[in-house]
Amino acid sequence: MSNLRILLIAGGPPGEHEVSLSSARGVLAAMPHPTELAVIAKDGQWLLGEDAREALVAGVAEHGTHRFPPGIPWQCYDVVFPLLHGPVGEDGIIQGFLQLLGLPYVGAGVTSSALCMDKDLCKRALLQAGIPVVPWVTFYKGEPTPEPPFKPPYFVKPANTGSSVGISRVKADQDAARALAEAFTWDRKVLVEQGVEGVRELEVALLGNIHAEASMVGEITYQAEFYDYETKYTEGKARLHLPAQIPPELSEKIRATAIAAYRILGVRGMARVDFFLSGQGELYLNEFNTIPGFTPTSMYPKLWQASGLAYPDLLDRLVRLALED
Repeated sequence: MSNLRILLIAGGPPGEHEVSLSSARGVLAAMPHPTELAVIAKDGQWLLGEDAREALVAGVAEHGTHRFPPGIPWQCYDVVFPLLHGPVGEDGIIQGFLQLLGLPYVGAGVTSSALCMDKDLCKRALLQAGIPVVPWVTFYKGEPTPEPPFKPPYFVKPANTGSSVGISRVKADQDAARALAEAFTWDRKVLVEQGVEGVRELEVALLGNIHAEASMVGEITYQAEFYDYETKYTEGKARLHLPAQIPPELSEKIRATAIAAYRILGVRGMARVDFFLSGQGELYLNEFNTIPGFTPTSMYPKLWQASGLAYPDLLDRLVRLALED
């Protein structure tokens, strides 16, 4: 048994709260190091010990018992694994808190977490570096929202959510107003993004500190209009094809582009990188996920398993990367 002690933090605000707890169940079952659990309830308060375990079993925690976790002996842990998807967990907030404590943690740091979480800023950084992204415009809550400059279908997205939360596909016979209103309930900044004709969705998993290694490339297929929340987290709604049936040179291009973007954005630990391939063969980097899912349907661990890295070994690598300077 390892002498490393891990603290896993899961839960978080509504939106991806249940997904985080599902990820935590998978990680706790496979983690090769002694691991304790803390859960952030939907109301922002914390649950520790047996209360946290009960929340994990229930799959949700509406209310916590501690506004701030005074019962956590932070100095007793070697590494913290913040398995929090979306705001608070993926946007640099929990990372800044852990840096104040002087604790090593799994995953990207404050700056790269915030940059990758904000779809607008991430696109701007990638575009400036010459990496192709889907055309988009940005609107802020409270300002006039002119007609989007793209022909339908197009997508309306909150800038700072994951798991397709708050995203709508707007078709030719629909008004964008409802989609914008939904997106603005999740964030003060919203993207309107051009639809990609004949799109194929390709994904690659990365592992490493700044200089990453890449898994094989996988392809996601599904019957829904787009890869929405229900499709992502309902068993059988989506299929992952490993490896993706694409030419070897395209697979290598995707892997190389993902690795280059990882370094540009300063990511550490891990990321799942999502690409669009249009019907005309144009490749776009769609999104960076610095805390990808670890649920039974999640693509990040599946990509590594198919590439020869077993789930417990993947978790061990992530813990040890967190301890590197």
